[in-house]
Amino acid sequence: MKNLPYIVACTGGIGSGKSTISNIFSKFNINIVDSDAIAREVVKPKSHAFKKIIRRYGNSIISEQGMLLRSNLRQIIFQDNKERFWLNNILHPLINIKTKKLQESSKSPYILWVIPLLIENKLQYQADRILVVNVNEAIQLKRVHIRDNVPISQVEKIIAIQATASQRLFFADDIINNMGTIENTFLQVAKLHQFYLNLAKIKQDKYHE
Repeated sequence: MKNLPYIVACTGGIGSGKSTISNIFSKFNINIVDSDAIAREVVKPKSHAFKKIIRRYGNSIISEQGMLLRSNLRQIIFQDNKERFWLNNILHPLINIKTKKLQESSKSPYILWVIPLLIENKLQYQADRILVVNVNEAIQLKRVHIRDNVPISQVEKIIAIQATASQRLFFADDIINNMGTIENTFLQVAKLHQFYLNLAKIKQDKYHE
């Protein structure tokens, strides 16, 4: 079995800027395994998961183009714990299988595994190191309100069921403060990149001892 590369789990609350961070890491030719992108892939039209979701919730969560309206689905599951549990049971096994395949096929010295619900789903043990993208709640509310064109109240509900900042920081090995300029964020990533290259080399050297 192929040895897994060094895995850095990148997590943070909604609107913290995980995509910005992963885009910068990708400029250093680091493979990104993005849980949100995988989640979108496993519910693409005609997929098994897509059909099960439509059977349960009907056409109100389908766009005119036949795509899943994630914002409509999000409203349903954030209002009902039972529905959220049902959906997670459908999606999480599929996401985990795809995640492992991507990790095993990675060619870069380390992987950035972008996973918003790392702490909530108790997956922190699957990473070699945990990177938390940290912002304050006011910034989260503003960013998501503008980005997704949803009411502030809906964003507040999402934040309320996610891990708190202090819960994430408890597990953090490294922290990126993403409340400043993009230049400042880039410098933080560049410094961590060099650090992770060294950690990845140590892990690989141990495999070959």
